[in-house]
Amino acid sequence: MKRQNIIIFMVDQLSGTLFPDGPAEFLHTPNLKALAAQSLRFQNAYCASPLCAPSRASFMSGQLPSRTGVYDNAAECASDIPTYAHHLRRIGYRTILSGKMHFVGPDQLHGFEQRLTTDIYPADFGWTPDYRKPGERIDWWYHNMGSITNSGVAETSNQLEYDDEVTHHAKRALYDHACRTDDKPLCLTVSFTHPHDPYVARRKYWDLYKSVANLPAVAAMDYERHDPHSRRIFDANDWRNYTISEQDIIRSRRAYFANISYIDDNIGQILDVLKHCRMDENTIVLFCSDHGDMLGERGLWFKMSFFEGSSRVPLIMRIPGMAPQSITTPVSLLDVTPTLADLAGISLSEIEPWADGESLLPLASGTRRISPVLMEYAAEGSHAPLVSIRDGNWKFNYCELDPPQLFNLAEDPHELTNHAGNLAHRNKVDEFTQQVRNRWNLNQYDAAVRESQARRQVVYEALRNGEYYPWDFEPLRRASQRYMRNHLDLDSLEESRRFPRGD
Repeated sequence: MKRQNIIIFMVDQLSGTLFPDGPAEFLHTPNLKALAAQSLRFQNAYCASPLCAPSRASFMSGQLPSRTGVYDNAAECASDIPTYAHHLRRIGYRTILSGKMHFVGPDQLHGFEQRLTTDIYPADFGWTPDYRKPGERIDWWYHNMGSITNSGVAETSNQLEYDDEVTHHAKRALYDHACRTDDKPLCLTVSFTHPHDPYVARRKYWDLYKSVANLPAVAAMDYERHDPHSRRIFDANDWRNYTISEQDIIRSRRAYFANISYIDDNIGQILDVLKHCRMDENTIVLFCSDHGDMLGERGLWFKMSFFEGSSRVPLIMRIPGMAPQSITTPVSLLDVTPTLADLAGISLSEIEPWADGESLLPLASGTRRISPVLMEYAAEGSHAPLVSIRDGNWKFNYCELDPPQLFNLAEDPHELTNHAGNLAHRNKVDEFTQQVRNRWNLNQYDAAVRESQARRQVVYEALRNGEYYPWDFEPLRRASQRYMRNHLDLDSLEESRRFPRGD
């Protein structure tokens, strides 16, 4: 039987709260809405860590950051950690990446046979946080609130230029695959940087949202009313040096929604190529984000938090032959790799003792999930690792430095009532605390993060002293093998590059 092709669309910083069951009605996303109607829709999906590189490494490997060692946006994913690209390539898939995956270190492929673009972010250790200096802000690369005060319209930007390129090369990869005469299946990962801030959008998409109510559901709170970790995020984001007006919030959210429509347009272009190249009926399509964005809820922006806006993500899977349905059970991006393996008939028994995800296919057939969803965070804005457990309606957040948090998301979707200090819920707090103790050695975790940071600080300083050889990926264009060249037969070339042939 011919194996199904796989297309994975990953976007950056798209909150799952905007995907209650597919895209929210007010979003202008015709392509994603059509895809969702044909798909398994996971309403309560979470990232493994609310930050780009840790989340993506976990997504690709099915392992938590405490296993991968990718604690932050400057931590290297070891080359001996198998990813879904390795698993699929091992059984004969052609594995291709167009776009961002935030790999750090000299290995810029991690199982991909081809990479069509460079990454948008640096591949070195320059963005390493420093637990030895708690509360110190690293101005040259930390987020700041300028993304909100400078929001608005632009016809091109650093990120628009990047995602335009991602789409172009993804479409070309599909055309190339259609023209091949072998039977190798394709796994194409298309990874965009939008709708990640800066909140800047093209006029075409900005104008779609003239009448949308753009204010947060939960208004900004006084700094002292926030929990300790949220205060640390505020400080890391340099909030004291900016005055955020209501108009700034409205414009930022409008640009964010506009960029969701921009992404939808790009995905539509790629799916059109898939259809016209007659591959859509034999292709699994997966759509997700690496983490969310608080978008001004309770005054918080960006990510780095276990609150729903930051940690909850969209997850949609169209599987040929599988009926669409909506699934409310909490799941994780950690589950994507075992699910792809399940769909491709791959056994993960060789690495199962070190894996944290589980296949999502049993949920689609009505089998109850037993394990809870786990999350970790140990990057900028933290002074020690934080962990979270989502189990049923409950979410429990824990850090050795902070009072615990316990939220009932069914009754309190905006997470405004912390039940951890309520005597009526002491048994629940004790139960979750014991789960934390059973699953994590947080002192050991903290020590591992500090060791990693210290090593990387030394290596980065050394490698930037003297002649510098960057690890950033340089795409190989192979121009001598494209279009017409004198070592190629013109008739054969024209025939091989035509799809369909003879129609």
